[in-house]
Amino acid sequence: MKITRKSDMKTIDGPAAWFTGKVTITGQFQRDEPSRVGGAIVRFEPGARTAWHTHPLGQTLIVTEGVGWTQVEGGEVIEFHAGDQLWCPADRKHWHGATPTTAMTHIAIQESLNGSPVTWLQHVSDAEYRGPSAKD
Repeated sequence: MKITRKSDMKTIDGPAAWFTGKVTITGQFQRDEPSRVGGAIVRFEPGARTAWHTHPLGQTLIVTEGVGWTQVEGGEVIEFHAGDQLWCPADRKHWHGATPTTAMTHIAIQESLNGSPVTWLQHVSDAEYRGPSAKD
């Protein structure tokens, strides 16, 4: 058994190439082969979001705090809340982040394929971020 203590976890700023706004990533991990699982705790300040991206084997998000938005390409912007779990299937182009007024934190869990858990794409525009939602 290996325990990583909270006090030993590193927190980094989310790279500007992958995120819009203030994002922090804590406790990022990638398990040794033959496991393919990795993950991190990701906090989005209000208005912050990922760029469009895909995961070769899908992604699970466990929302621990706040309120967020997500969208799969071609779909509506969907709101989610603390306690919700999101599943994005393999190779579906999507983004997720906080709402304009509320921060959001989630635990992200995904598997790597050929050494990579994610393919980053273009940034989400403000128009896309504030696009049609399931609530409209």
